[in-house]
Amino acid sequence: MAKVLIAGRIPEQALNSLKEAQLDIDVFDDSEALITKDELIKRVADKDFLITPLSTQVDKDVINSAPNLKLIANYGVGFNNIDTDYAKTKGIPVTNTPKVSTTSTAEVACGLMISLAHRIVEGDKLMRNEGFSGWAPLFFLGHQLAGKTLGIIGMGQIGQAVAKRMHAFDMNILYSQRKPLDSTTEGQLGAKFATVDEVIKNADVLTLHVPATPATHHMIGADQFKAMKDSAMLINASRGPVIDEAALYEALLNHEIAGAALDVYEKEPHVDDGFKSLKNVILTPHIGNATVEARDAMAEIVAKNTVAMSNGDKPNYVVNGVTD
Repeated sequence: MAKVLIAGRIPEQALNSLKEAQLDIDVFDDSEALITKDELIKRVADKDFLITPLSTQVDKDVINSAPNLKLIANYGVGFNNIDTDYAKTKGIPVTNTPKVSTTSTAEVACGLMISLAHRIVEGDKLMRNEGFSGWAPLFFLGHQLAGKTLGIIGMGQIGQAVAKRMHAFDMNILYSQRKPLDSTTEGQLGAKFATVDEVIKNADVLTLHVPATPATHHMIGADQFKAMKDSAMLINASRGPVIDEAALYEALLNHEIAGAALDVYEKEPHVDDGFKSLKNVILTPHIGNATVEARDAMAEIVAKNTVAMSNGDKPNYVVNGVTD
């Protein structure tokens, strides 16, 4: 009987699918902590398949500890937690769970924009503490998004889903990526292609939807903050390392930009204490795809890929080029 290690709790439906396939399942079932590297190495040693959450690092040491390993199924869209190149040298396919997170992540990014522009989180804190004395014409003013320019860096599925939603809010959409979208899609989204520098310079709200790669590391830093409008707001629901957080803190402190909303962090799960002291920052705990619907769909993908491999079939969504 093939053995599966699930390195963190995932929705029950995935477990049911694996049990129906008569696989031997070992689940790291601690809801209070992540699996340690030593524990991971110990438990994966005799396993054929590894299902791992995005938060767990699967490096060369882990891969070498499991001579029978035939699949690493990452429970997440990103896969920078896995040494995919080394897995490839071992002939081990690495899969992820794309597409199914699009709606949830886009909704979170849009919610962060609205909350930041209208000071909703700040207002909630006010009401839970000192309260207010009543409505007044100049009290607690924010900004409407209609008529403003939304700059999107990374116009893949999530970027397009954000554009679709905020186009309905009457925002002007300016975007950048390696190649322009086709004219029909641009028309539907009300989007205009521009260079990264043009997007950064003209955006009233800048939102990032790019993967974490060497090319995107700190793509938004001190120079970019100086180029942005001092009234601009920054949203990051993609990957933490794409922003130089030290530069972001200085930009916020010195009012080079007006505000930021972060769902991901450069040294996640650590959040710099400086951000916690600023009123013009919203901080959320990486909840981009934290919905029942998205997480269930992700569970279905990792389970199906594992069952497929156990039956000698090819998995879907292989990210490291191992196809045999």
